[in-house]
Amino acid sequence: MRLGLKRKEDPLWMVLISLCTLATLLGLYNLRTLDDNRLSSWWWVFDGVAPFAFFLMLVAGIALAYGISRLSVRGTGSVLLLFVVSFLITVGLWQQPEVNIDAARHFMQAKYLELHGIGYFLAAWGNDIPAWTDLPLVPFIHGVIFQVFGESRVGVQAFTSLLFSGSVVLTYLIGKTLWSRDLGLYAGMLLLGMPYLLAQVPLMMVDVAAMFFLTLAVFATILAVTRGGPLFCLMAAVAITLAMLAKYSNWLMLSVLPIIVLVHARLGWKVVFLRAAAVAAGVLVLMGVFLFAKFDVVAGQISLLYSFQVPALGRWGESLLSMFFFQIHPFITISAVLSVYLAVKKKDAKYAIIGWMLLVVMVLELRRIRYMLVLLPMLALMAAYGLEIVKRVEYRKFIAANTVVTAALIVAVGYLPFFQRTSADNIKQAGEYLDSIQAGTAEVYVLPQTNSSVNPAVAVPMLDLFTDQQLVYHADAGTGPDAQTIAELPWRWTWEVGSPEYLSPVGTSGAVSTVVVIQSEAEQAVPDSLVEHMDGYQLKKEFAGTTRVFRYQTIVRIYQRV
Repeated sequence: MRLGLKRKEDPLWMVLISLCTLATLLGLYNLRTLDDNRLSSWWWVFDGVAPFAFFLMLVAGIALAYGISRLSVRGTGSVLLLFVVSFLITVGLWQQPEVNIDAARHFMQAKYLELHGIGYFLAAWGNDIPAWTDLPLVPFIHGVIFQVFGESRVGVQAFTSLLFSGSVVLTYLIGKTLWSRDLGLYAGMLLLGMPYLLAQVPLMMVDVAAMFFLTLAVFATILAVTRGGPLFCLMAAVAITLAMLAKYSNWLMLSVLPIIVLVHARLGWKVVFLRAAAVAAGVLVLMGVFLFAKFDVVAGQISLLYSFQVPALGRWGESLLSMFFFQIHPFITISAVLSVYLAVKKKDAKYAIIGWMLLVVMVLELRRIRYMLVLLPMLALMAAYGLEIVKRVEYRKFIAANTVVTAALIVAVGYLPFFQRTSADNIKQAGEYLDSIQAGTAEVYVLPQTNSSVNPAVAVPMLDLFTDQQLVYHADAGTGPDAQTIAELPWRWTWEVGSPEYLSPVGTSGAVSTVVVIQSEAEQAVPDSLVEHMDGYQLKKEFAGTTRVFRYQTIVRIYQRV
């Protein structure tokens, strides 16, 4: 199939599309104070970007998008190109720091597997290995990566980027299977038009992996229901189980599976029911083994989700404007809205498969983009469906290319530099510095957070992620909150999970040559006991960059024995 231009486009329409792109994104730039995202609000991200510079960036992006839209790619080469481009875009973001402290929890779980092996991880997960509300699949994979390739963040980032590119291809395959190859290609492209999603790929989190496994489960179930056979049914059962073991939010989104069955009932109720029953039986067996082994852990996690995180969602919410216009390219949102009209007009029952998850989010009012990240491939499919309202293929290509290029530029020019200015980057730079001086064993002291409720000890595993040197942790964070106060804190897990045993100073002998002090303010008072301990040490390096946007701050000072 050839995706090039079939006939010459009308320059007027290309100009109008370009002007719409400029007007929309410049309008959002001027209204960026309305973005209430908790991590990457445009108010913070573009604080140092001048209006004219933003304008020039968009003009360059539109010119690039026009060139891309005129490319002709044949057959499977277009899918391969989509995979490679999506991977390369995220590789360019690997340099960003870990801006979400939840990464410390996932890293600790993975390191337990690295240190003690797969058997220990499977037995101790949820008990000696604190799991909070995490499921074991993604930390397990990260731990295996550490065992095979060494304790490298790059290894995890490469894996996550591959899963993201895999999600792009799966999105294409779902669109192709349900409708057409063109729609699938546009959907795969549009998944790259979501700045928030792109910025999540480099992080040691579970969200992108959960998105991949959920999308895989949807595609595998479609194949099992439409084609049948033991192999497809087994593949679907395994994919659904993996999705369920990735993240609890996937359990809710997997409510789409009965929709898939109902939509394909036209193939014959009996045959579709038997195929669905075979898949369900496989899931019951596979998940039954896990639930039998970890029932108490899972029951406790679900209770915690229901009693703590569900009520807290009302306090942590973000506006629809932020989620669907700032953090997701507005062209995607507009096209997704148009897709509802088209689907109703066509009486297309298959549309329910891609629209169901977003409907669930809207009905339950889950207004935080991080918790809807797993359904973004379905949103991309909705947007690609909506693009069908544009009759000329060259215009659809130009709109899709504009969406991808400008979203990537927004991340590269706004999000990435902003994250590198946060105090989280101090931890990253400090870890790299310890490696550069071959510090060996380094003692780490953390001082109390003066403006945040986060347990300051969480900075130690974050530092451990960025260095190959041996760290030993000495608690000097003062008295923590009481249990009742902790139970109401947004960052409750940082106090309840605690520090891993492998950071214990037990077994170290003699004075080490390097001491690391992590504090929340440059002028923060250092306890007399620590001052006395560091007698004979000299400050060698300080990492004190900060945007002052977030309450939780990490300033790192590295001392060495004179």
